[in-house]
Amino acid sequence: MDLNLLIALDALLTERSVTGAARRLGLSPSAMSRALARLRHATGDPLLVQAGRSLVPTPYAEKLGGRVPALTRDVQAVLRPPASRLDLAALHRTFTIRAGEGFVELLSAPLMAAITRAAPHVRLRFAPKPDKDAQPLRDGRIDLEIGVLGTAAPEVRTQLLFRDRSVGVARTGHPLLGPGGVTPERYAACSHVVASREGDFIEPVDHALEALGLKRTVRLVVPGHPDAMRIASRSDLVALVPRSCLGNALAADHAAILGLQSFELPVRTPEFAISAIWHPRLDADPAHRWLCDTIMAVGREAYP
Repeated sequence: MDLNLLIALDALLTERSVTGAARRLGLSPSAMSRALARLRHATGDPLLVQAGRSLVPTPYAEKLGGRVPALTRDVQAVLRPPASRLDLAALHRTFTIRAGEGFVELLSAPLMAAITRAAPHVRLRFAPKPDKDAQPLRDGRIDLEIGVLGTAAPEVRTQLLFRDRSVGVARTGHPLLGPGGVTPERYAACSHVVASREGDFIEPVDHALEALGLKRTVRLVVPGHPDAMRIASRSDLVALVPRSCLGNALAADHAAILGLQSFELPVRTPEFAISAIWHPRLDADPAHRWLCDTIMAVGREAYP
């Protein structure tokens, strides 16, 4: 059995194009066409069939789609020679990281400083995070994601960066922070701004309030927590943000700079884990491992 056919099949199922698969593997289109013919003969299935100007997978190929990438990685890991020693001083590479605005605002500077000290030719590109789709990790558009694991992709790897929790913030002098304290009733009676990429009005705190027979009024939904904090600092709206957005051991008190005071929520909400998330195709890459270790070290220093 020619194991190169497995690599060719992986490329064909990913690209769904003979030309695209050939380009991916550095082959000629005719060589990839021959590989597809051999795959069809070996499996007894057409695998990819013409549909207009593109190719579409057969039901059998769709079934293989979830197994072939992992098999290909295993074969390549077995046959790949051991990695040579990583020379950070000579490493020229750009890593793309998908992270929320809060991480970029508070941790990108100390992370870049740590990376530059060890590997002066390494660059970072922070990509927007419109969702938690794992496909960019799978196809290599993203090297690493920072945040709450929200994908159902079973193959992704994770490593805990720190644990976080939700807190409330309001402008200095807000009536909620005055006499009487932050009770569930007084908190629910305020007007609120919510941060949600999906545009949702409901957060876990609403379920906790509902259990007490209370309901808050959400007046505004914005895409990110930094937006919610800035709006809360200039209005009577109350925001709910991760504790990590207030600042850390490596950054100034971000809330105080904005004129905000934080407070503990008057109801219990679950903690959540902030993790580094990557695809196992990079497990054998020493440069990627170094990047993860560096982020872990910066995270532990910022949020001990």
